[in-house]
Order: sequence, then C-alpha cells, then structure tokens
Amino acid sequence: MKISFISLGCDKNLVDTEMMLGMLSEHGHEIVNDESEADVAVVNTCSFISDAKAESINTLIEMGNLKTAGKLKGIVAAGCLAQRYSKEIREQIPEVDEIVGTLSTDDIVAAVDEIEKGGRREFLKPIDGPLVYGKKRIVTTGGHYAYLKIAEGCNKHCTYCAIPSFRGHFRSVPMEVLIDEARTLCENGVKELILVAQETTLYGMDLYGEKKLSELLHKLSEIESLWYIRLLYCYPEEIDDNLIEEMATNKKICHYIDMPIQHASDDILKRMGRKTGNADLRNVIARLRKAMPDIAIRTTLITGFPGETKKDVDILKNFVKEMRFDRLGVFTYSREDNTAAAKMKKQIPMWLKKKRRDGVMKIQQQIAFEKAKSETGKTLSVMVEGRMPDDSSPDKQVYACRTYKDAPEVDGFLFLETDKELMTGDVVTVTVTGAREYDLTGVIKYESA
Repeated sequence: MKISFISLGCDKNLVDTEMMLGMLSEHGHEIVNDESEADVAVVNTCSFISDAKAESINTLIEMGNLKTAGKLKGIVAAGCLAQRYSKEIREQIPEVDEIVGTLSTDDIVAAVDEIEKGGRREFLKPIDGPLVYGKKRIVTTGGHYAYLKIAEGCNKHCTYCAIPSFRGHFRSVPMEVLIDEARTLCENGVKELILVAQETTLYGMDLYGEKKLSELLHKLSEIESLWYIRLLYCYPEEIDDNLIEEMATNKKICHYIDMPIQHASDDILKRMGRKTGNADLRNVIARLRKAMPDIAIRTTLITGFPGETKKDVDILKNFVKEMRFDRLGVFTYSREDNTAAAKMKKQIPMWLKKKRRDGVMKIQQQIAFEKAKSETGKTLSVMVEGRMPDDSSPDKQVYACRTYKDAPEVDGFLFLETDKELMTGDVVTVTVTGAREYDLTGVIKYESA
C-alpha cells in the first residue's frame, strides 16, 4: 500500500514517525509525500497544549474528508492525542480506522494490515510499558542532521503538564543501543546529532543509578564522522559539573543548550511544581557562562499561569532583561485536562495571557537584535541547510546555513552569498557581515576539510 505520514508536534514525535516509516518500508509498503496519492494516511498526533491538540484534530478531520471523497482507503491516528483521547477520536472522528498509542509504534504494520482487512482496532499499550527502540529509521530531516531520542516519559510532574499521563514515567534507552543507532545514522551521512527526551539531563538514572549524560556525550563524540552534538530539553536543576565540563572541553559538543525554565518568579515556580527558584536559575546560568563564555542559551517561558500577578510578570521581565538569553520562546498557559494547575483558582483570561506574552517577547526581540548585530565580523563554522531560490544574481547563490547557536526549526539562519556550489550538509567557515533582525548574513572564508 501507499502510505503518507503527517508528523505533528515535537522532534521526539518525529523520531517515532521515522521508526514507523522504517518498519512500514521494511514490510514492503511504499512511502509517498502527498496524501492525495496515498492509500493510507498516518497522522502522528500531538497533545501537548490546546493549540497542538487543535492542529491534530483538524488534520484528522482533513484526512477524514479525503477518505469520504474516496481519495483514501484508511486513516491511522497515532501518537499522543491517540493515546490520550482514543475514545473521543473513535466517537467524534469515525473516519479514523486504527488508533496507535505512544508505546505501540511497533504495531504500525499490524494497524495498516487491519485496514486492508477492513478492521478497526486500538493498539494501546500501558504507558509505562517497554520502550520501542533500535528500529530502522527513515530520516526525514534531510540526512545531514538527525534527532537521537535518549529517553521516554518524565518524572517531574509539573502542575501544568499532562505528558506523564500519556508518555509514562522517565525511562532511558540503554547506552549501547544509542551508540549503535548513532553509528548507523552517521554511516548514512548524518553530521549533527541532536539529543532529545522529555528531559535529557536525567539520562541513565533509572538504568545505572546515576546520571550518565556526560558519559553518553563522550562516547558519541568518538564517532569519527560525527561533526556536532547538540543538547535540547535540559532541566536546570539536573545540570551538574560533569555535564558542564564535558560540554566545555569536548570540541564536538555545540556550546548551545536548550534549558526550559518556564518562569522567574519564585511564587509561580513553586505553584508550577518546578524544582528551581530565581536564585537557582541565576546560579546555573552563571556556571554555564563561566565555563563557556560563548554559549548560546535557549529557554522557554509560560505567561498567564493561574495566580500570576503583575508583580510576577515584572520579575519575569526583569529576569529576561538581566539574563539576556540568546534564544527565547514564550507560551501562554494552556489549561490541560487532569492536571493540578487546571484546578487552581485565579485562572487568567486569554487576552491577558497574550498581552503578557507579547510584553516579554518585545523585550527579548530587542535583545535578540542586539546579539545578532554583535556577531558582525566574527568567523564561524556553519552547516548548509539549502539553497535559497533567487534569480536576481545569476553569478551568486544564497544559502541558508545554521551556526552552532541555531537548532533546526526553532532558531534562525545565516544567509551566505557565494559563487561556490555548496551541498546541503556541507560545513564551511564564514565571516559574519551583518544582521537582519534575528538572522545573520555572511560571506565564505574557506571550506572546512
């Protein structure tokens, strides 16, 4: 059968998608990019916040319309929304044939087989069951970078977050499995590995009795063809001296860290169930910057959490001004089913959540522009992401590139103008010539070996 995949939500979900693609391909199914050319559409859904749920539901409805029009034989709803709201999907979107939960990705072939048989099943395993890992993946990120999911689930139980209810408790993937998977990815052209999990910094505690992220990083860096390693989803309270030292001394690890802090007011952080206060956050940021003065720190914040006052917002704004994060995103609080925060008093109206979000982002925008301008004149290694369509200068090409400060999909680009023919995944050295708001411009200096 011809199978089309739509992967929604986070990069962790994308790894699940790539494993399911690999399993279907191994069983003889053809993968196509256009749903209108497919027999079966698989939607790997997200259920993190209300906007993500709405996107997943709308996509399933859209696929349902194609099926009703006779352009699809079947639909599979997979992933977080499927695990969390399987009953509701079955009742409200009857066009969906098969439901595959978060721990049932290895059942994707059976789910497609059921469609051929005319069946309708739910493949839903306990959320704390065995992990699915070590499967052949079809990498969908272009082949020069890939995500390596090192753990599943979370033990933190932040009061606003429902993830443990459909992803289970924290479980690490064995180190030898990750090393094998990384080697295979690099043998197939991957130059940058991006480590992801609900929380990467706790890696190994459940399997080995101690945090093993620094050891995993060191072993991954021994893969000769690997250029870069990037860390996402690092909880601030778990960033220890071993990790900082490995990042500072290992040349293959990008001086970049994604460290979601969510707020800076002690009162709100306590209500959120976070394990760090304002002083703790300042301490870990100072330690990171002392060890790596050039480190790029990305974080995420939430505005409009229940009970948030103007004083709390002022504390947050001042914190952003003082810390001068390199990259920052702000979400409005999403009231999620079956979470402690959903039951809290003093819920904030949406208009005020958005106003507070916009106020924080206005501050960060100015910081980001200033930081981008300060890069002018520097020499940086960049990874080519692709050629920009531009017919105005036939003797020159413009390429979108990423510096070590830029993670795929969430950060900016350096736009490189050159008369050289470059390929996606090439690593070249450039001189930064200027800044365009969040993005940089540059010219080629010399190509890396």
